[in-house]
Amino acid sequence: MKDLIQNILNVAKLKGVSYADIRVVRRQNEEIEVKNGKVEALIHDEDFGFGIRVLFQGAWGFACSSKVARREMEAVFARALKIAKASSKVKGAEIQFLSSASVIDQYRTPVSIDPFGIAPETKLDLLLSADETIRRNKKVKISEAFMGSYKTEKVFASTEGSYIEQEIVECGAGIAATAIEGSEVQVRSYPNSFRGNFAAQGYEWIEKLALQPQAERTAEEASQLLSAKPCPSKITTLILDHSQLALQIHESIGHPIELDRILGTEASYAGTSFLKPEMVGRFRYGSELVNIFADATHPGGLGTFGYDDEGIKAQRVPIIFKGILTNLLTSRETSHHLGKESNGTMRADGWNRIPLIRMTNINLEPGDWTLEQMIADTEDGLFLTTNRSWSIDDKRINFQFGTEIGWEIKGGKLGEMVKNPTYTGITPNFWNSCDAIANSDHWQMWGTPNCGKGEPGQVAHVGHGAAPARFRNVQVGVMKE
Repeated sequence: MKDLIQNILNVAKLKGVSYADIRVVRRQNEEIEVKNGKVEALIHDEDFGFGIRVLFQGAWGFACSSKVARREMEAVFARALKIAKASSKVKGAEIQFLSSASVIDQYRTPVSIDPFGIAPETKLDLLLSADETIRRNKKVKISEAFMGSYKTEKVFASTEGSYIEQEIVECGAGIAATAIEGSEVQVRSYPNSFRGNFAAQGYEWIEKLALQPQAERTAEEASQLLSAKPCPSKITTLILDHSQLALQIHESIGHPIELDRILGTEASYAGTSFLKPEMVGRFRYGSELVNIFADATHPGGLGTFGYDDEGIKAQRVPIIFKGILTNLLTSRETSHHLGKESNGTMRADGWNRIPLIRMTNINLEPGDWTLEQMIADTEDGLFLTTNRSWSIDDKRINFQFGTEIGWEIKGGKLGEMVKNPTYTGITPNFWNSCDAIANSDHWQMWGTPNCGKGEPGQVAHVGHGAAPARFRNVQVGVMKE
């Protein structure tokens, strides 16, 4: 492989390009899904290929192939160079691509148990057992269990002399119970909605999730929601559990701080952002309690890696400090807009896609409270957990979220369960209303394996760490006219 890669980089240098890189990627995916006691899916797929980027006279060219061979690499390089030359004739502003020192290194996800070394029968037994427990509840009409394992092996090399090998292993699992009574339908999930929680760990992560012990509670809460009181409509105090807060961070902080969105290159698919580069260092994003880091080094996060797909080392970068916007997610091509170097957020969904600015682990730092203290300090409010729905405008400023379940807070104590809870707000107003964050004992990393972006579309795996937090004067329930 090294000889093949070195040959194509030599060809690139001989052709006089400003810069070129190649990524060779092999991916394995295994997904198992059980529904109502039956196996709905048992999938194992692999793909292998390479992509080449070429920078010529201030314009990019990219081409790729699934045939990893010397002549094919040379042909693909020729196509990428042809595209770059054509693009250079019609380009607007010339691309400013900051140089980087060469890196020769290896990175592997720390894994105790290889998920691909576990027999499918063992995994099926775990899922079927949890599914069976859910179905014992007579009001539950749909029971589901899911498990996914993912391994990505990739080599990155560039005309700057970098040669980086990485192996990223991820897995996750979850269960869901759907209770139905008449026209009423309620869902409870564990450990999170939309298939569960995922981490850059081995099969030991699946074992830690303990699906079977949680199955009975999950089903019981789904059935209880059928007769629970509706979420009230009012302005009140809101406490979000860390799982829902993870999605709040993702949608109202993670996406707005992607500099390619801010500059407009993502406008047609995923929208832009309400932020501007000149707001860095000046804009109050949240209260003084809000501290956000983009941390690609945190153990176990889905946004954890050794190097991004431009050869930049993983970093822990402050994004919001004491409520003030201090940085954005950047690439080697965009970081000059902030007068800084890239903070290493360029990643591609496989060998046949170009790298884009993607979230790493966008984490909210813990505070000083316990969850119990936070509830006891709240006279009237709601405690919400587990996302059910989300909606946010293309500038990431007006949002509405729904959760699977909630509880009233009355006189500093958890009260009655409420169903179909929703809340709405404006991003900076919401984060500025944060007046309490739970401590590190309550902090947890959540994995989001389905973050979409780009044209053609790419799916990224990203992470969000958070502890429960409290927000004042939030509109909950259906807003009255």
